[in-house]
Amino acid sequence: MVMTNVRRKHVLCVVVAVFISWNAIMYYVLMSRHARKKIPSDVELDNLDFGIQNQLRRNLELLSKLRSLRNETGLGMKSDRTQHVAPPGPSGDDNVVLPILMIACDRVTVSRSLDLLIKYRTSKERFPIIVSQDCNHKLTSDVIQKYIASDNVQKHIKHPNQTDIPLNKKDKKFLGYYKIARHYKWALDQIFLKFNYSTAIIVEDDLDISPDFFEYFAATHRILTSDPSVWCVSAWNDNGKNGMVSDEPELLYRSDFFPGLGWMLERKTWLEIGPKWPITFWDDWMRHQDQRKDRVCIRPEICRTSTFGKKGVSKGLYFDKHLKHIKLNDQFVAFTKKNLSYLMKENYDPWFKHMVYDTPEVTVAEVMSGSKKHLKALRVTYTTKEQYKSTAKKLGIMDDFKAGVPRVAYRGVVSFVYKGQRIYFAPKSDWQKYDIKWT
Repeated sequence: MVMTNVRRKHVLCVVVAVFISWNAIMYYVLMSRHARKKIPSDVELDNLDFGIQNQLRRNLELLSKLRSLRNETGLGMKSDRTQHVAPPGPSGDDNVVLPILMIACDRVTVSRSLDLLIKYRTSKERFPIIVSQDCNHKLTSDVIQKYIASDNVQKHIKHPNQTDIPLNKKDKKFLGYYKIARHYKWALDQIFLKFNYSTAIIVEDDLDISPDFFEYFAATHRILTSDPSVWCVSAWNDNGKNGMVSDEPELLYRSDFFPGLGWMLERKTWLEIGPKWPITFWDDWMRHQDQRKDRVCIRPEICRTSTFGKKGVSKGLYFDKHLKHIKLNDQFVAFTKKNLSYLMKENYDPWFKHMVYDTPEVTVAEVMSGSKKHLKALRVTYTTKEQYKSTAKKLGIMDDFKAGVPRVAYRGVVSFVYKGQRIYFAPKSDWQKYDIKWT
């Protein structure tokens, strides 16, 4: 055991030496290459910026690995060891049971969602399916019972309160949203207070899922439980339409915006927010700073869910224009074999800030014209709510705010792809906080 630790320390010292030497060499090569030229062109300078930016990203990734190795070998100060750092190595934890809570009502097509859950899950013991049904719809109940009979669904629970909710004339059109909020409150109480699960993955009865849906949540569970700044993991990207995401299904991000549509929550968080659960519009309520408290969600580049539920309480308001164009990931990413500790706040924030603000700044007109197409990434700056909305519409991303937070934003930055080019739509680098009046 002593020899093993000595070897690990020796390896760490070698890696650190290589890390420092490599950066010194890269700095010398990059700078001397351009020192020989009197006046570099704009393209050469932009490419140099991008090269340095990429080198910085790789350095930060290596630094993250070094931190993990340091924690594994026991090196470093005591204060470092007590920080909330995700354990190194594979991200999955095979001992954690992650139940799937499906919220259902009156869709007999619930079978479509259930079939995919059953098809892609690796273990019904680790991922038991619990369907919570509202509405007392017998045909839907009969469909669910067939899965109970085949032992593919572990529990079918029914919301006992089917009474009408008294509303004034102005709010009656929102009755469905009131009932959904009431159902969510009851169903989550059952999961966390009655069945006593520590974590749950919540889906609805109109969602398709990707082949790596379970792999994604199994791997990110460790980040959710290790980083106190993370309060949910979501399968959804609000700007995840075809043509607006890259072809890199392994990309994951931190987001200040609560996405929903297939999401994972801890019991301790439910104990915090459950007692004050709202009577309607629960998802917008979750997005308010009073609940979020500067915590974030993990979300993917490419969605791990998509919805086929055109008809619902929203009357298909966004389906044809937006939801049906969402790209569902079709590749399996072995997330549990990856070290996802780069998503921890202490690792992510320095990398993210450099990645965004070292990217060349351009106007929206330059983005749309393609005049900077030779660069892999561009940054567009916004300073006012009106400027944000106007530019967002031009670039095709969602333009609304919830409690001052743009959809998918992290530190005010919205990352997406426009005509094959990465765009960072960002506030100025001295950004401090969201303006709740932007709503």
